[in-house]
Amino acid sequence: MAVSVVAICNLALQKVGDARITSLSDDSPRARSLNASYEIIRDRELRANKWNFAKKRATLAPSAVEPDFDFDYAFPLPTDCLRLLPPNTPSLDWQTESHEDRTSILTNDGDTLEIQYIARVTDPNQFDVLFVEMLACKLALHLCEDRTQSSTKKADLVQEYKELRREARLVNAFENSSEEAPEDSWLLARR
Repeated sequence: MAVSVVAICNLALQKVGDARITSLSDDSPRARSLNASYEIIRDRELRANKWNFAKKRATLAPSAVEPDFDFDYAFPLPTDCLRLLPPNTPSLDWQTESHEDRTSILTNDGDTLEIQYIARVTDPNQFDVLFVEMLACKLALHLCEDRTQSSTKKADLVQEYKELRREARLVNAFENSSEEAPEDSWLLARR
């Protein structure tokens, strides 16, 4: 079954006991509220975790304009980058900041830079099914006060959101191989 933005929004409306919409451009307060908040809440939820479906890799080329000082290279991040993941090379000396009006990685290392990041995924068909329900619950939580004026309903949605987020993160983590624990500095010094 195909998932759509409207389907996710209708799931949120169902959670607060409100009527469905046919489009985010419907002339109703609930559609206007969802239209104004959907992308912001989606991006926040994507950024909050290392979702497997949103991980991407890229090889970056440096900007033609060098940073003013301290660093030799500026690598502009992809436009769909919501969150930069730590580099696989722990010795890489880098930092992120605005360069030429784009968030960039500043470093003295290399002519190219390989990165992993969490991308802005706009096609809901790429979302994990657990993420879909968690996102709908977060949208419902956002709508709850305005649509229901019920603090009890809001408290129930907070609890449901926390449970859905925990389950989605757990399943997401199980789909990855375990990372090696960093070596203890005391043990390294003793060798």
